[in-house]
Amino acid sequence: MVIDFQSTNFKADQKLLDFISAKLSKLDRYYNRITNATVYLKVENTADKINKTLEIKINLRENQLFTTEHDRTFEAATDKAMEALKHQLDKIKTKAASA
Repeated sequence: MVIDFQSTNFKADQKLLDFISAKLSKLDRYYNRITNATVYLKVENTADKINKTLEIKINLRENQLFTTEHDRTFEAATDKAMEALKHQLDKIKTKAASA
């Protein structure tokens, strides 16, 4: 799976990018038709401590998945996003199996 990263308002370090890549690569176990993913990392300039936004767009051969998560750290937002994506992939697999 090819993963593209785009960061806004900061420079993402390699350790963070590797962490997200490792998490996304595990999605291949759930669904093997993933072609590529784009990850958008944003730091919003707010007084709130939950100012990290992670958006993930995953392209499948026949569909597209998208999730947005906000949290204090990108790692925590990644964990939430992975749960949301797993749920979306399960729905697609269930729908395909019943068709």
